[in-house]
Amino acid sequence: MTTMNRQVQLRRRPNGLPQPEDFAVVETPVPHPGPGELLVRTHFLSLDPYMRGRMNDGKSYAAPTPLNAVMPGGTVGEVVASNDPSIAVGSIVTGGGGWQELAVHSARSVRVVDASLAPISTAVGVLGMPGQTAWYGLNVIGRPQAGQTVVVGAATGAVGSVVGQLARLAGCRVVGVAGSDAKCAHAVHDLGFDACVNHRSHDVSSLTDALRQACPDGIDIYFENVGGVTLAAVLPNLNQGARIPLCGLISRYNGEDQTPVNLGPLLSNRVTLQGFIISDHPETFPAFFAEVAPRVQSGQIRYREDIVDGLANAPQAFMRLFSGENFGKLVVRLAS
Repeated sequence: MTTMNRQVQLRRRPNGLPQPEDFAVVETPVPHPGPGELLVRTHFLSLDPYMRGRMNDGKSYAAPTPLNAVMPGGTVGEVVASNDPSIAVGSIVTGGGGWQELAVHSARSVRVVDASLAPISTAVGVLGMPGQTAWYGLNVIGRPQAGQTVVVGAATGAVGSVVGQLARLAGCRVVGVAGSDAKCAHAVHDLGFDACVNHRSHDVSSLTDALRQACPDGIDIYFENVGGVTLAAVLPNLNQGARIPLCGLISRYNGEDQTPVNLGPLLSNRVTLQGFIISDHPETFPAFFAEVAPRVQSGQIRYREDIVDGLANAPQAFMRLFSGENFGKLVVRLAS
């Protein structure tokens, strides 16, 4: 085994959109697992919008990443050394390995992945944190009922694509909002959405009208990933008693979005808006997995991955999340 471990570390805190100079690719000695620990070689690294918040030095739901420390992130890979009898060398596990080739994990902190069920990359996508986020937000907060209308922001992303398909399986009308005509076509033709609106073709007023046409009976559930123009256009179309599961506001993560939002419809329509962080609800993973994994295996739930090769390309790939250039779940492949 090599004696050096490649990492991507945070070098400085971004001002606005992250830049390549905010990161550094370095080599450090390979760590050694202690009692009850594993050394895992990363095969796939998940890139997710929440990581932008971890780059800031401010109060949030998780501690900021220290400067000159490895960037955090979900990973899936192969156990190459084990000091825990419950997990053998060669097992595939998923955990929070970060932006690096090799990472030490507590055996209790990882989940063993059944590689026969689906490609192992899905452990950080449709069958991992993004999929669980979609399942929890829709079912626990959204409480969908057959015949209701569900609108999904970032409809073809890792979370939104699962939300829409689960809502369709629940008997709802599903309308997506995405950032290109190609993404909207994917939402309708591949994922089974009833309609999809390209927000880049509209201002707030015309997007409001487009959603009104796509949702003639109003909106009962809006799954919020975006904020900004999309949120401003959704609010006037909400029905009385609507629910908004809030899991992300990607338009604001770099401080550039200043879209005014009229919160009046939240009051007049007695809307429930609830933010949530899926890491607060680990106990729901078994129920999520039991429902979604068979549907992924059967093809009833479909997914799309945007795979970038090479750890050194992770910083540039990460920036694509904020321009909408990624198409599907964004992952970095470190090993085949």
